[in-house]
Amino acid sequence: MTSRILVCDDEPHITRAISLKLQRAGYDMQTATDCDSGWERVQEFRPDLLITDYQMPGGTGVDLVGRIRSLDGFDSLPVILLTAKGFELADEADRMAELHIEHVMAKPFSPRELAHLVSTLLATAGSSC
Repeated sequence: MTSRILVCDDEPHITRAISLKLQRAGYDMQTATDCDSGWERVQEFRPDLLITDYQMPGGTGVDLVGRIRSLDGFDSLPVILLTAKGFELADEADRMAELHIEHVMAKPFSPRELAHLVSTLLATAGSSC
């Protein structure tokens, strides 16, 4: 079965670049541009992995993950948080740990490194089932 990945970012060039790279790698992709549409897509698409920007309209990626963790079956959803504001994440460290957000990538990032991390996280998630 093809792994499903949701990308939430309000920058279209980011969602497009990630989607193209990961579609070529064989993943089923969906995108969202803000926290509210991300929340809706999670419930409809039921992704196997979430890639989300930190700062988006309607809240932060951490806020979105907090909502997602309340859904049945999403307590261990792998999450990659993208940010151009890494220094601001220090204030979120405790909350991120509680929500099991362990993977942060600074923008700009290497698409190759992101694809490798996605592959690793999905393989790890699949082996723990």
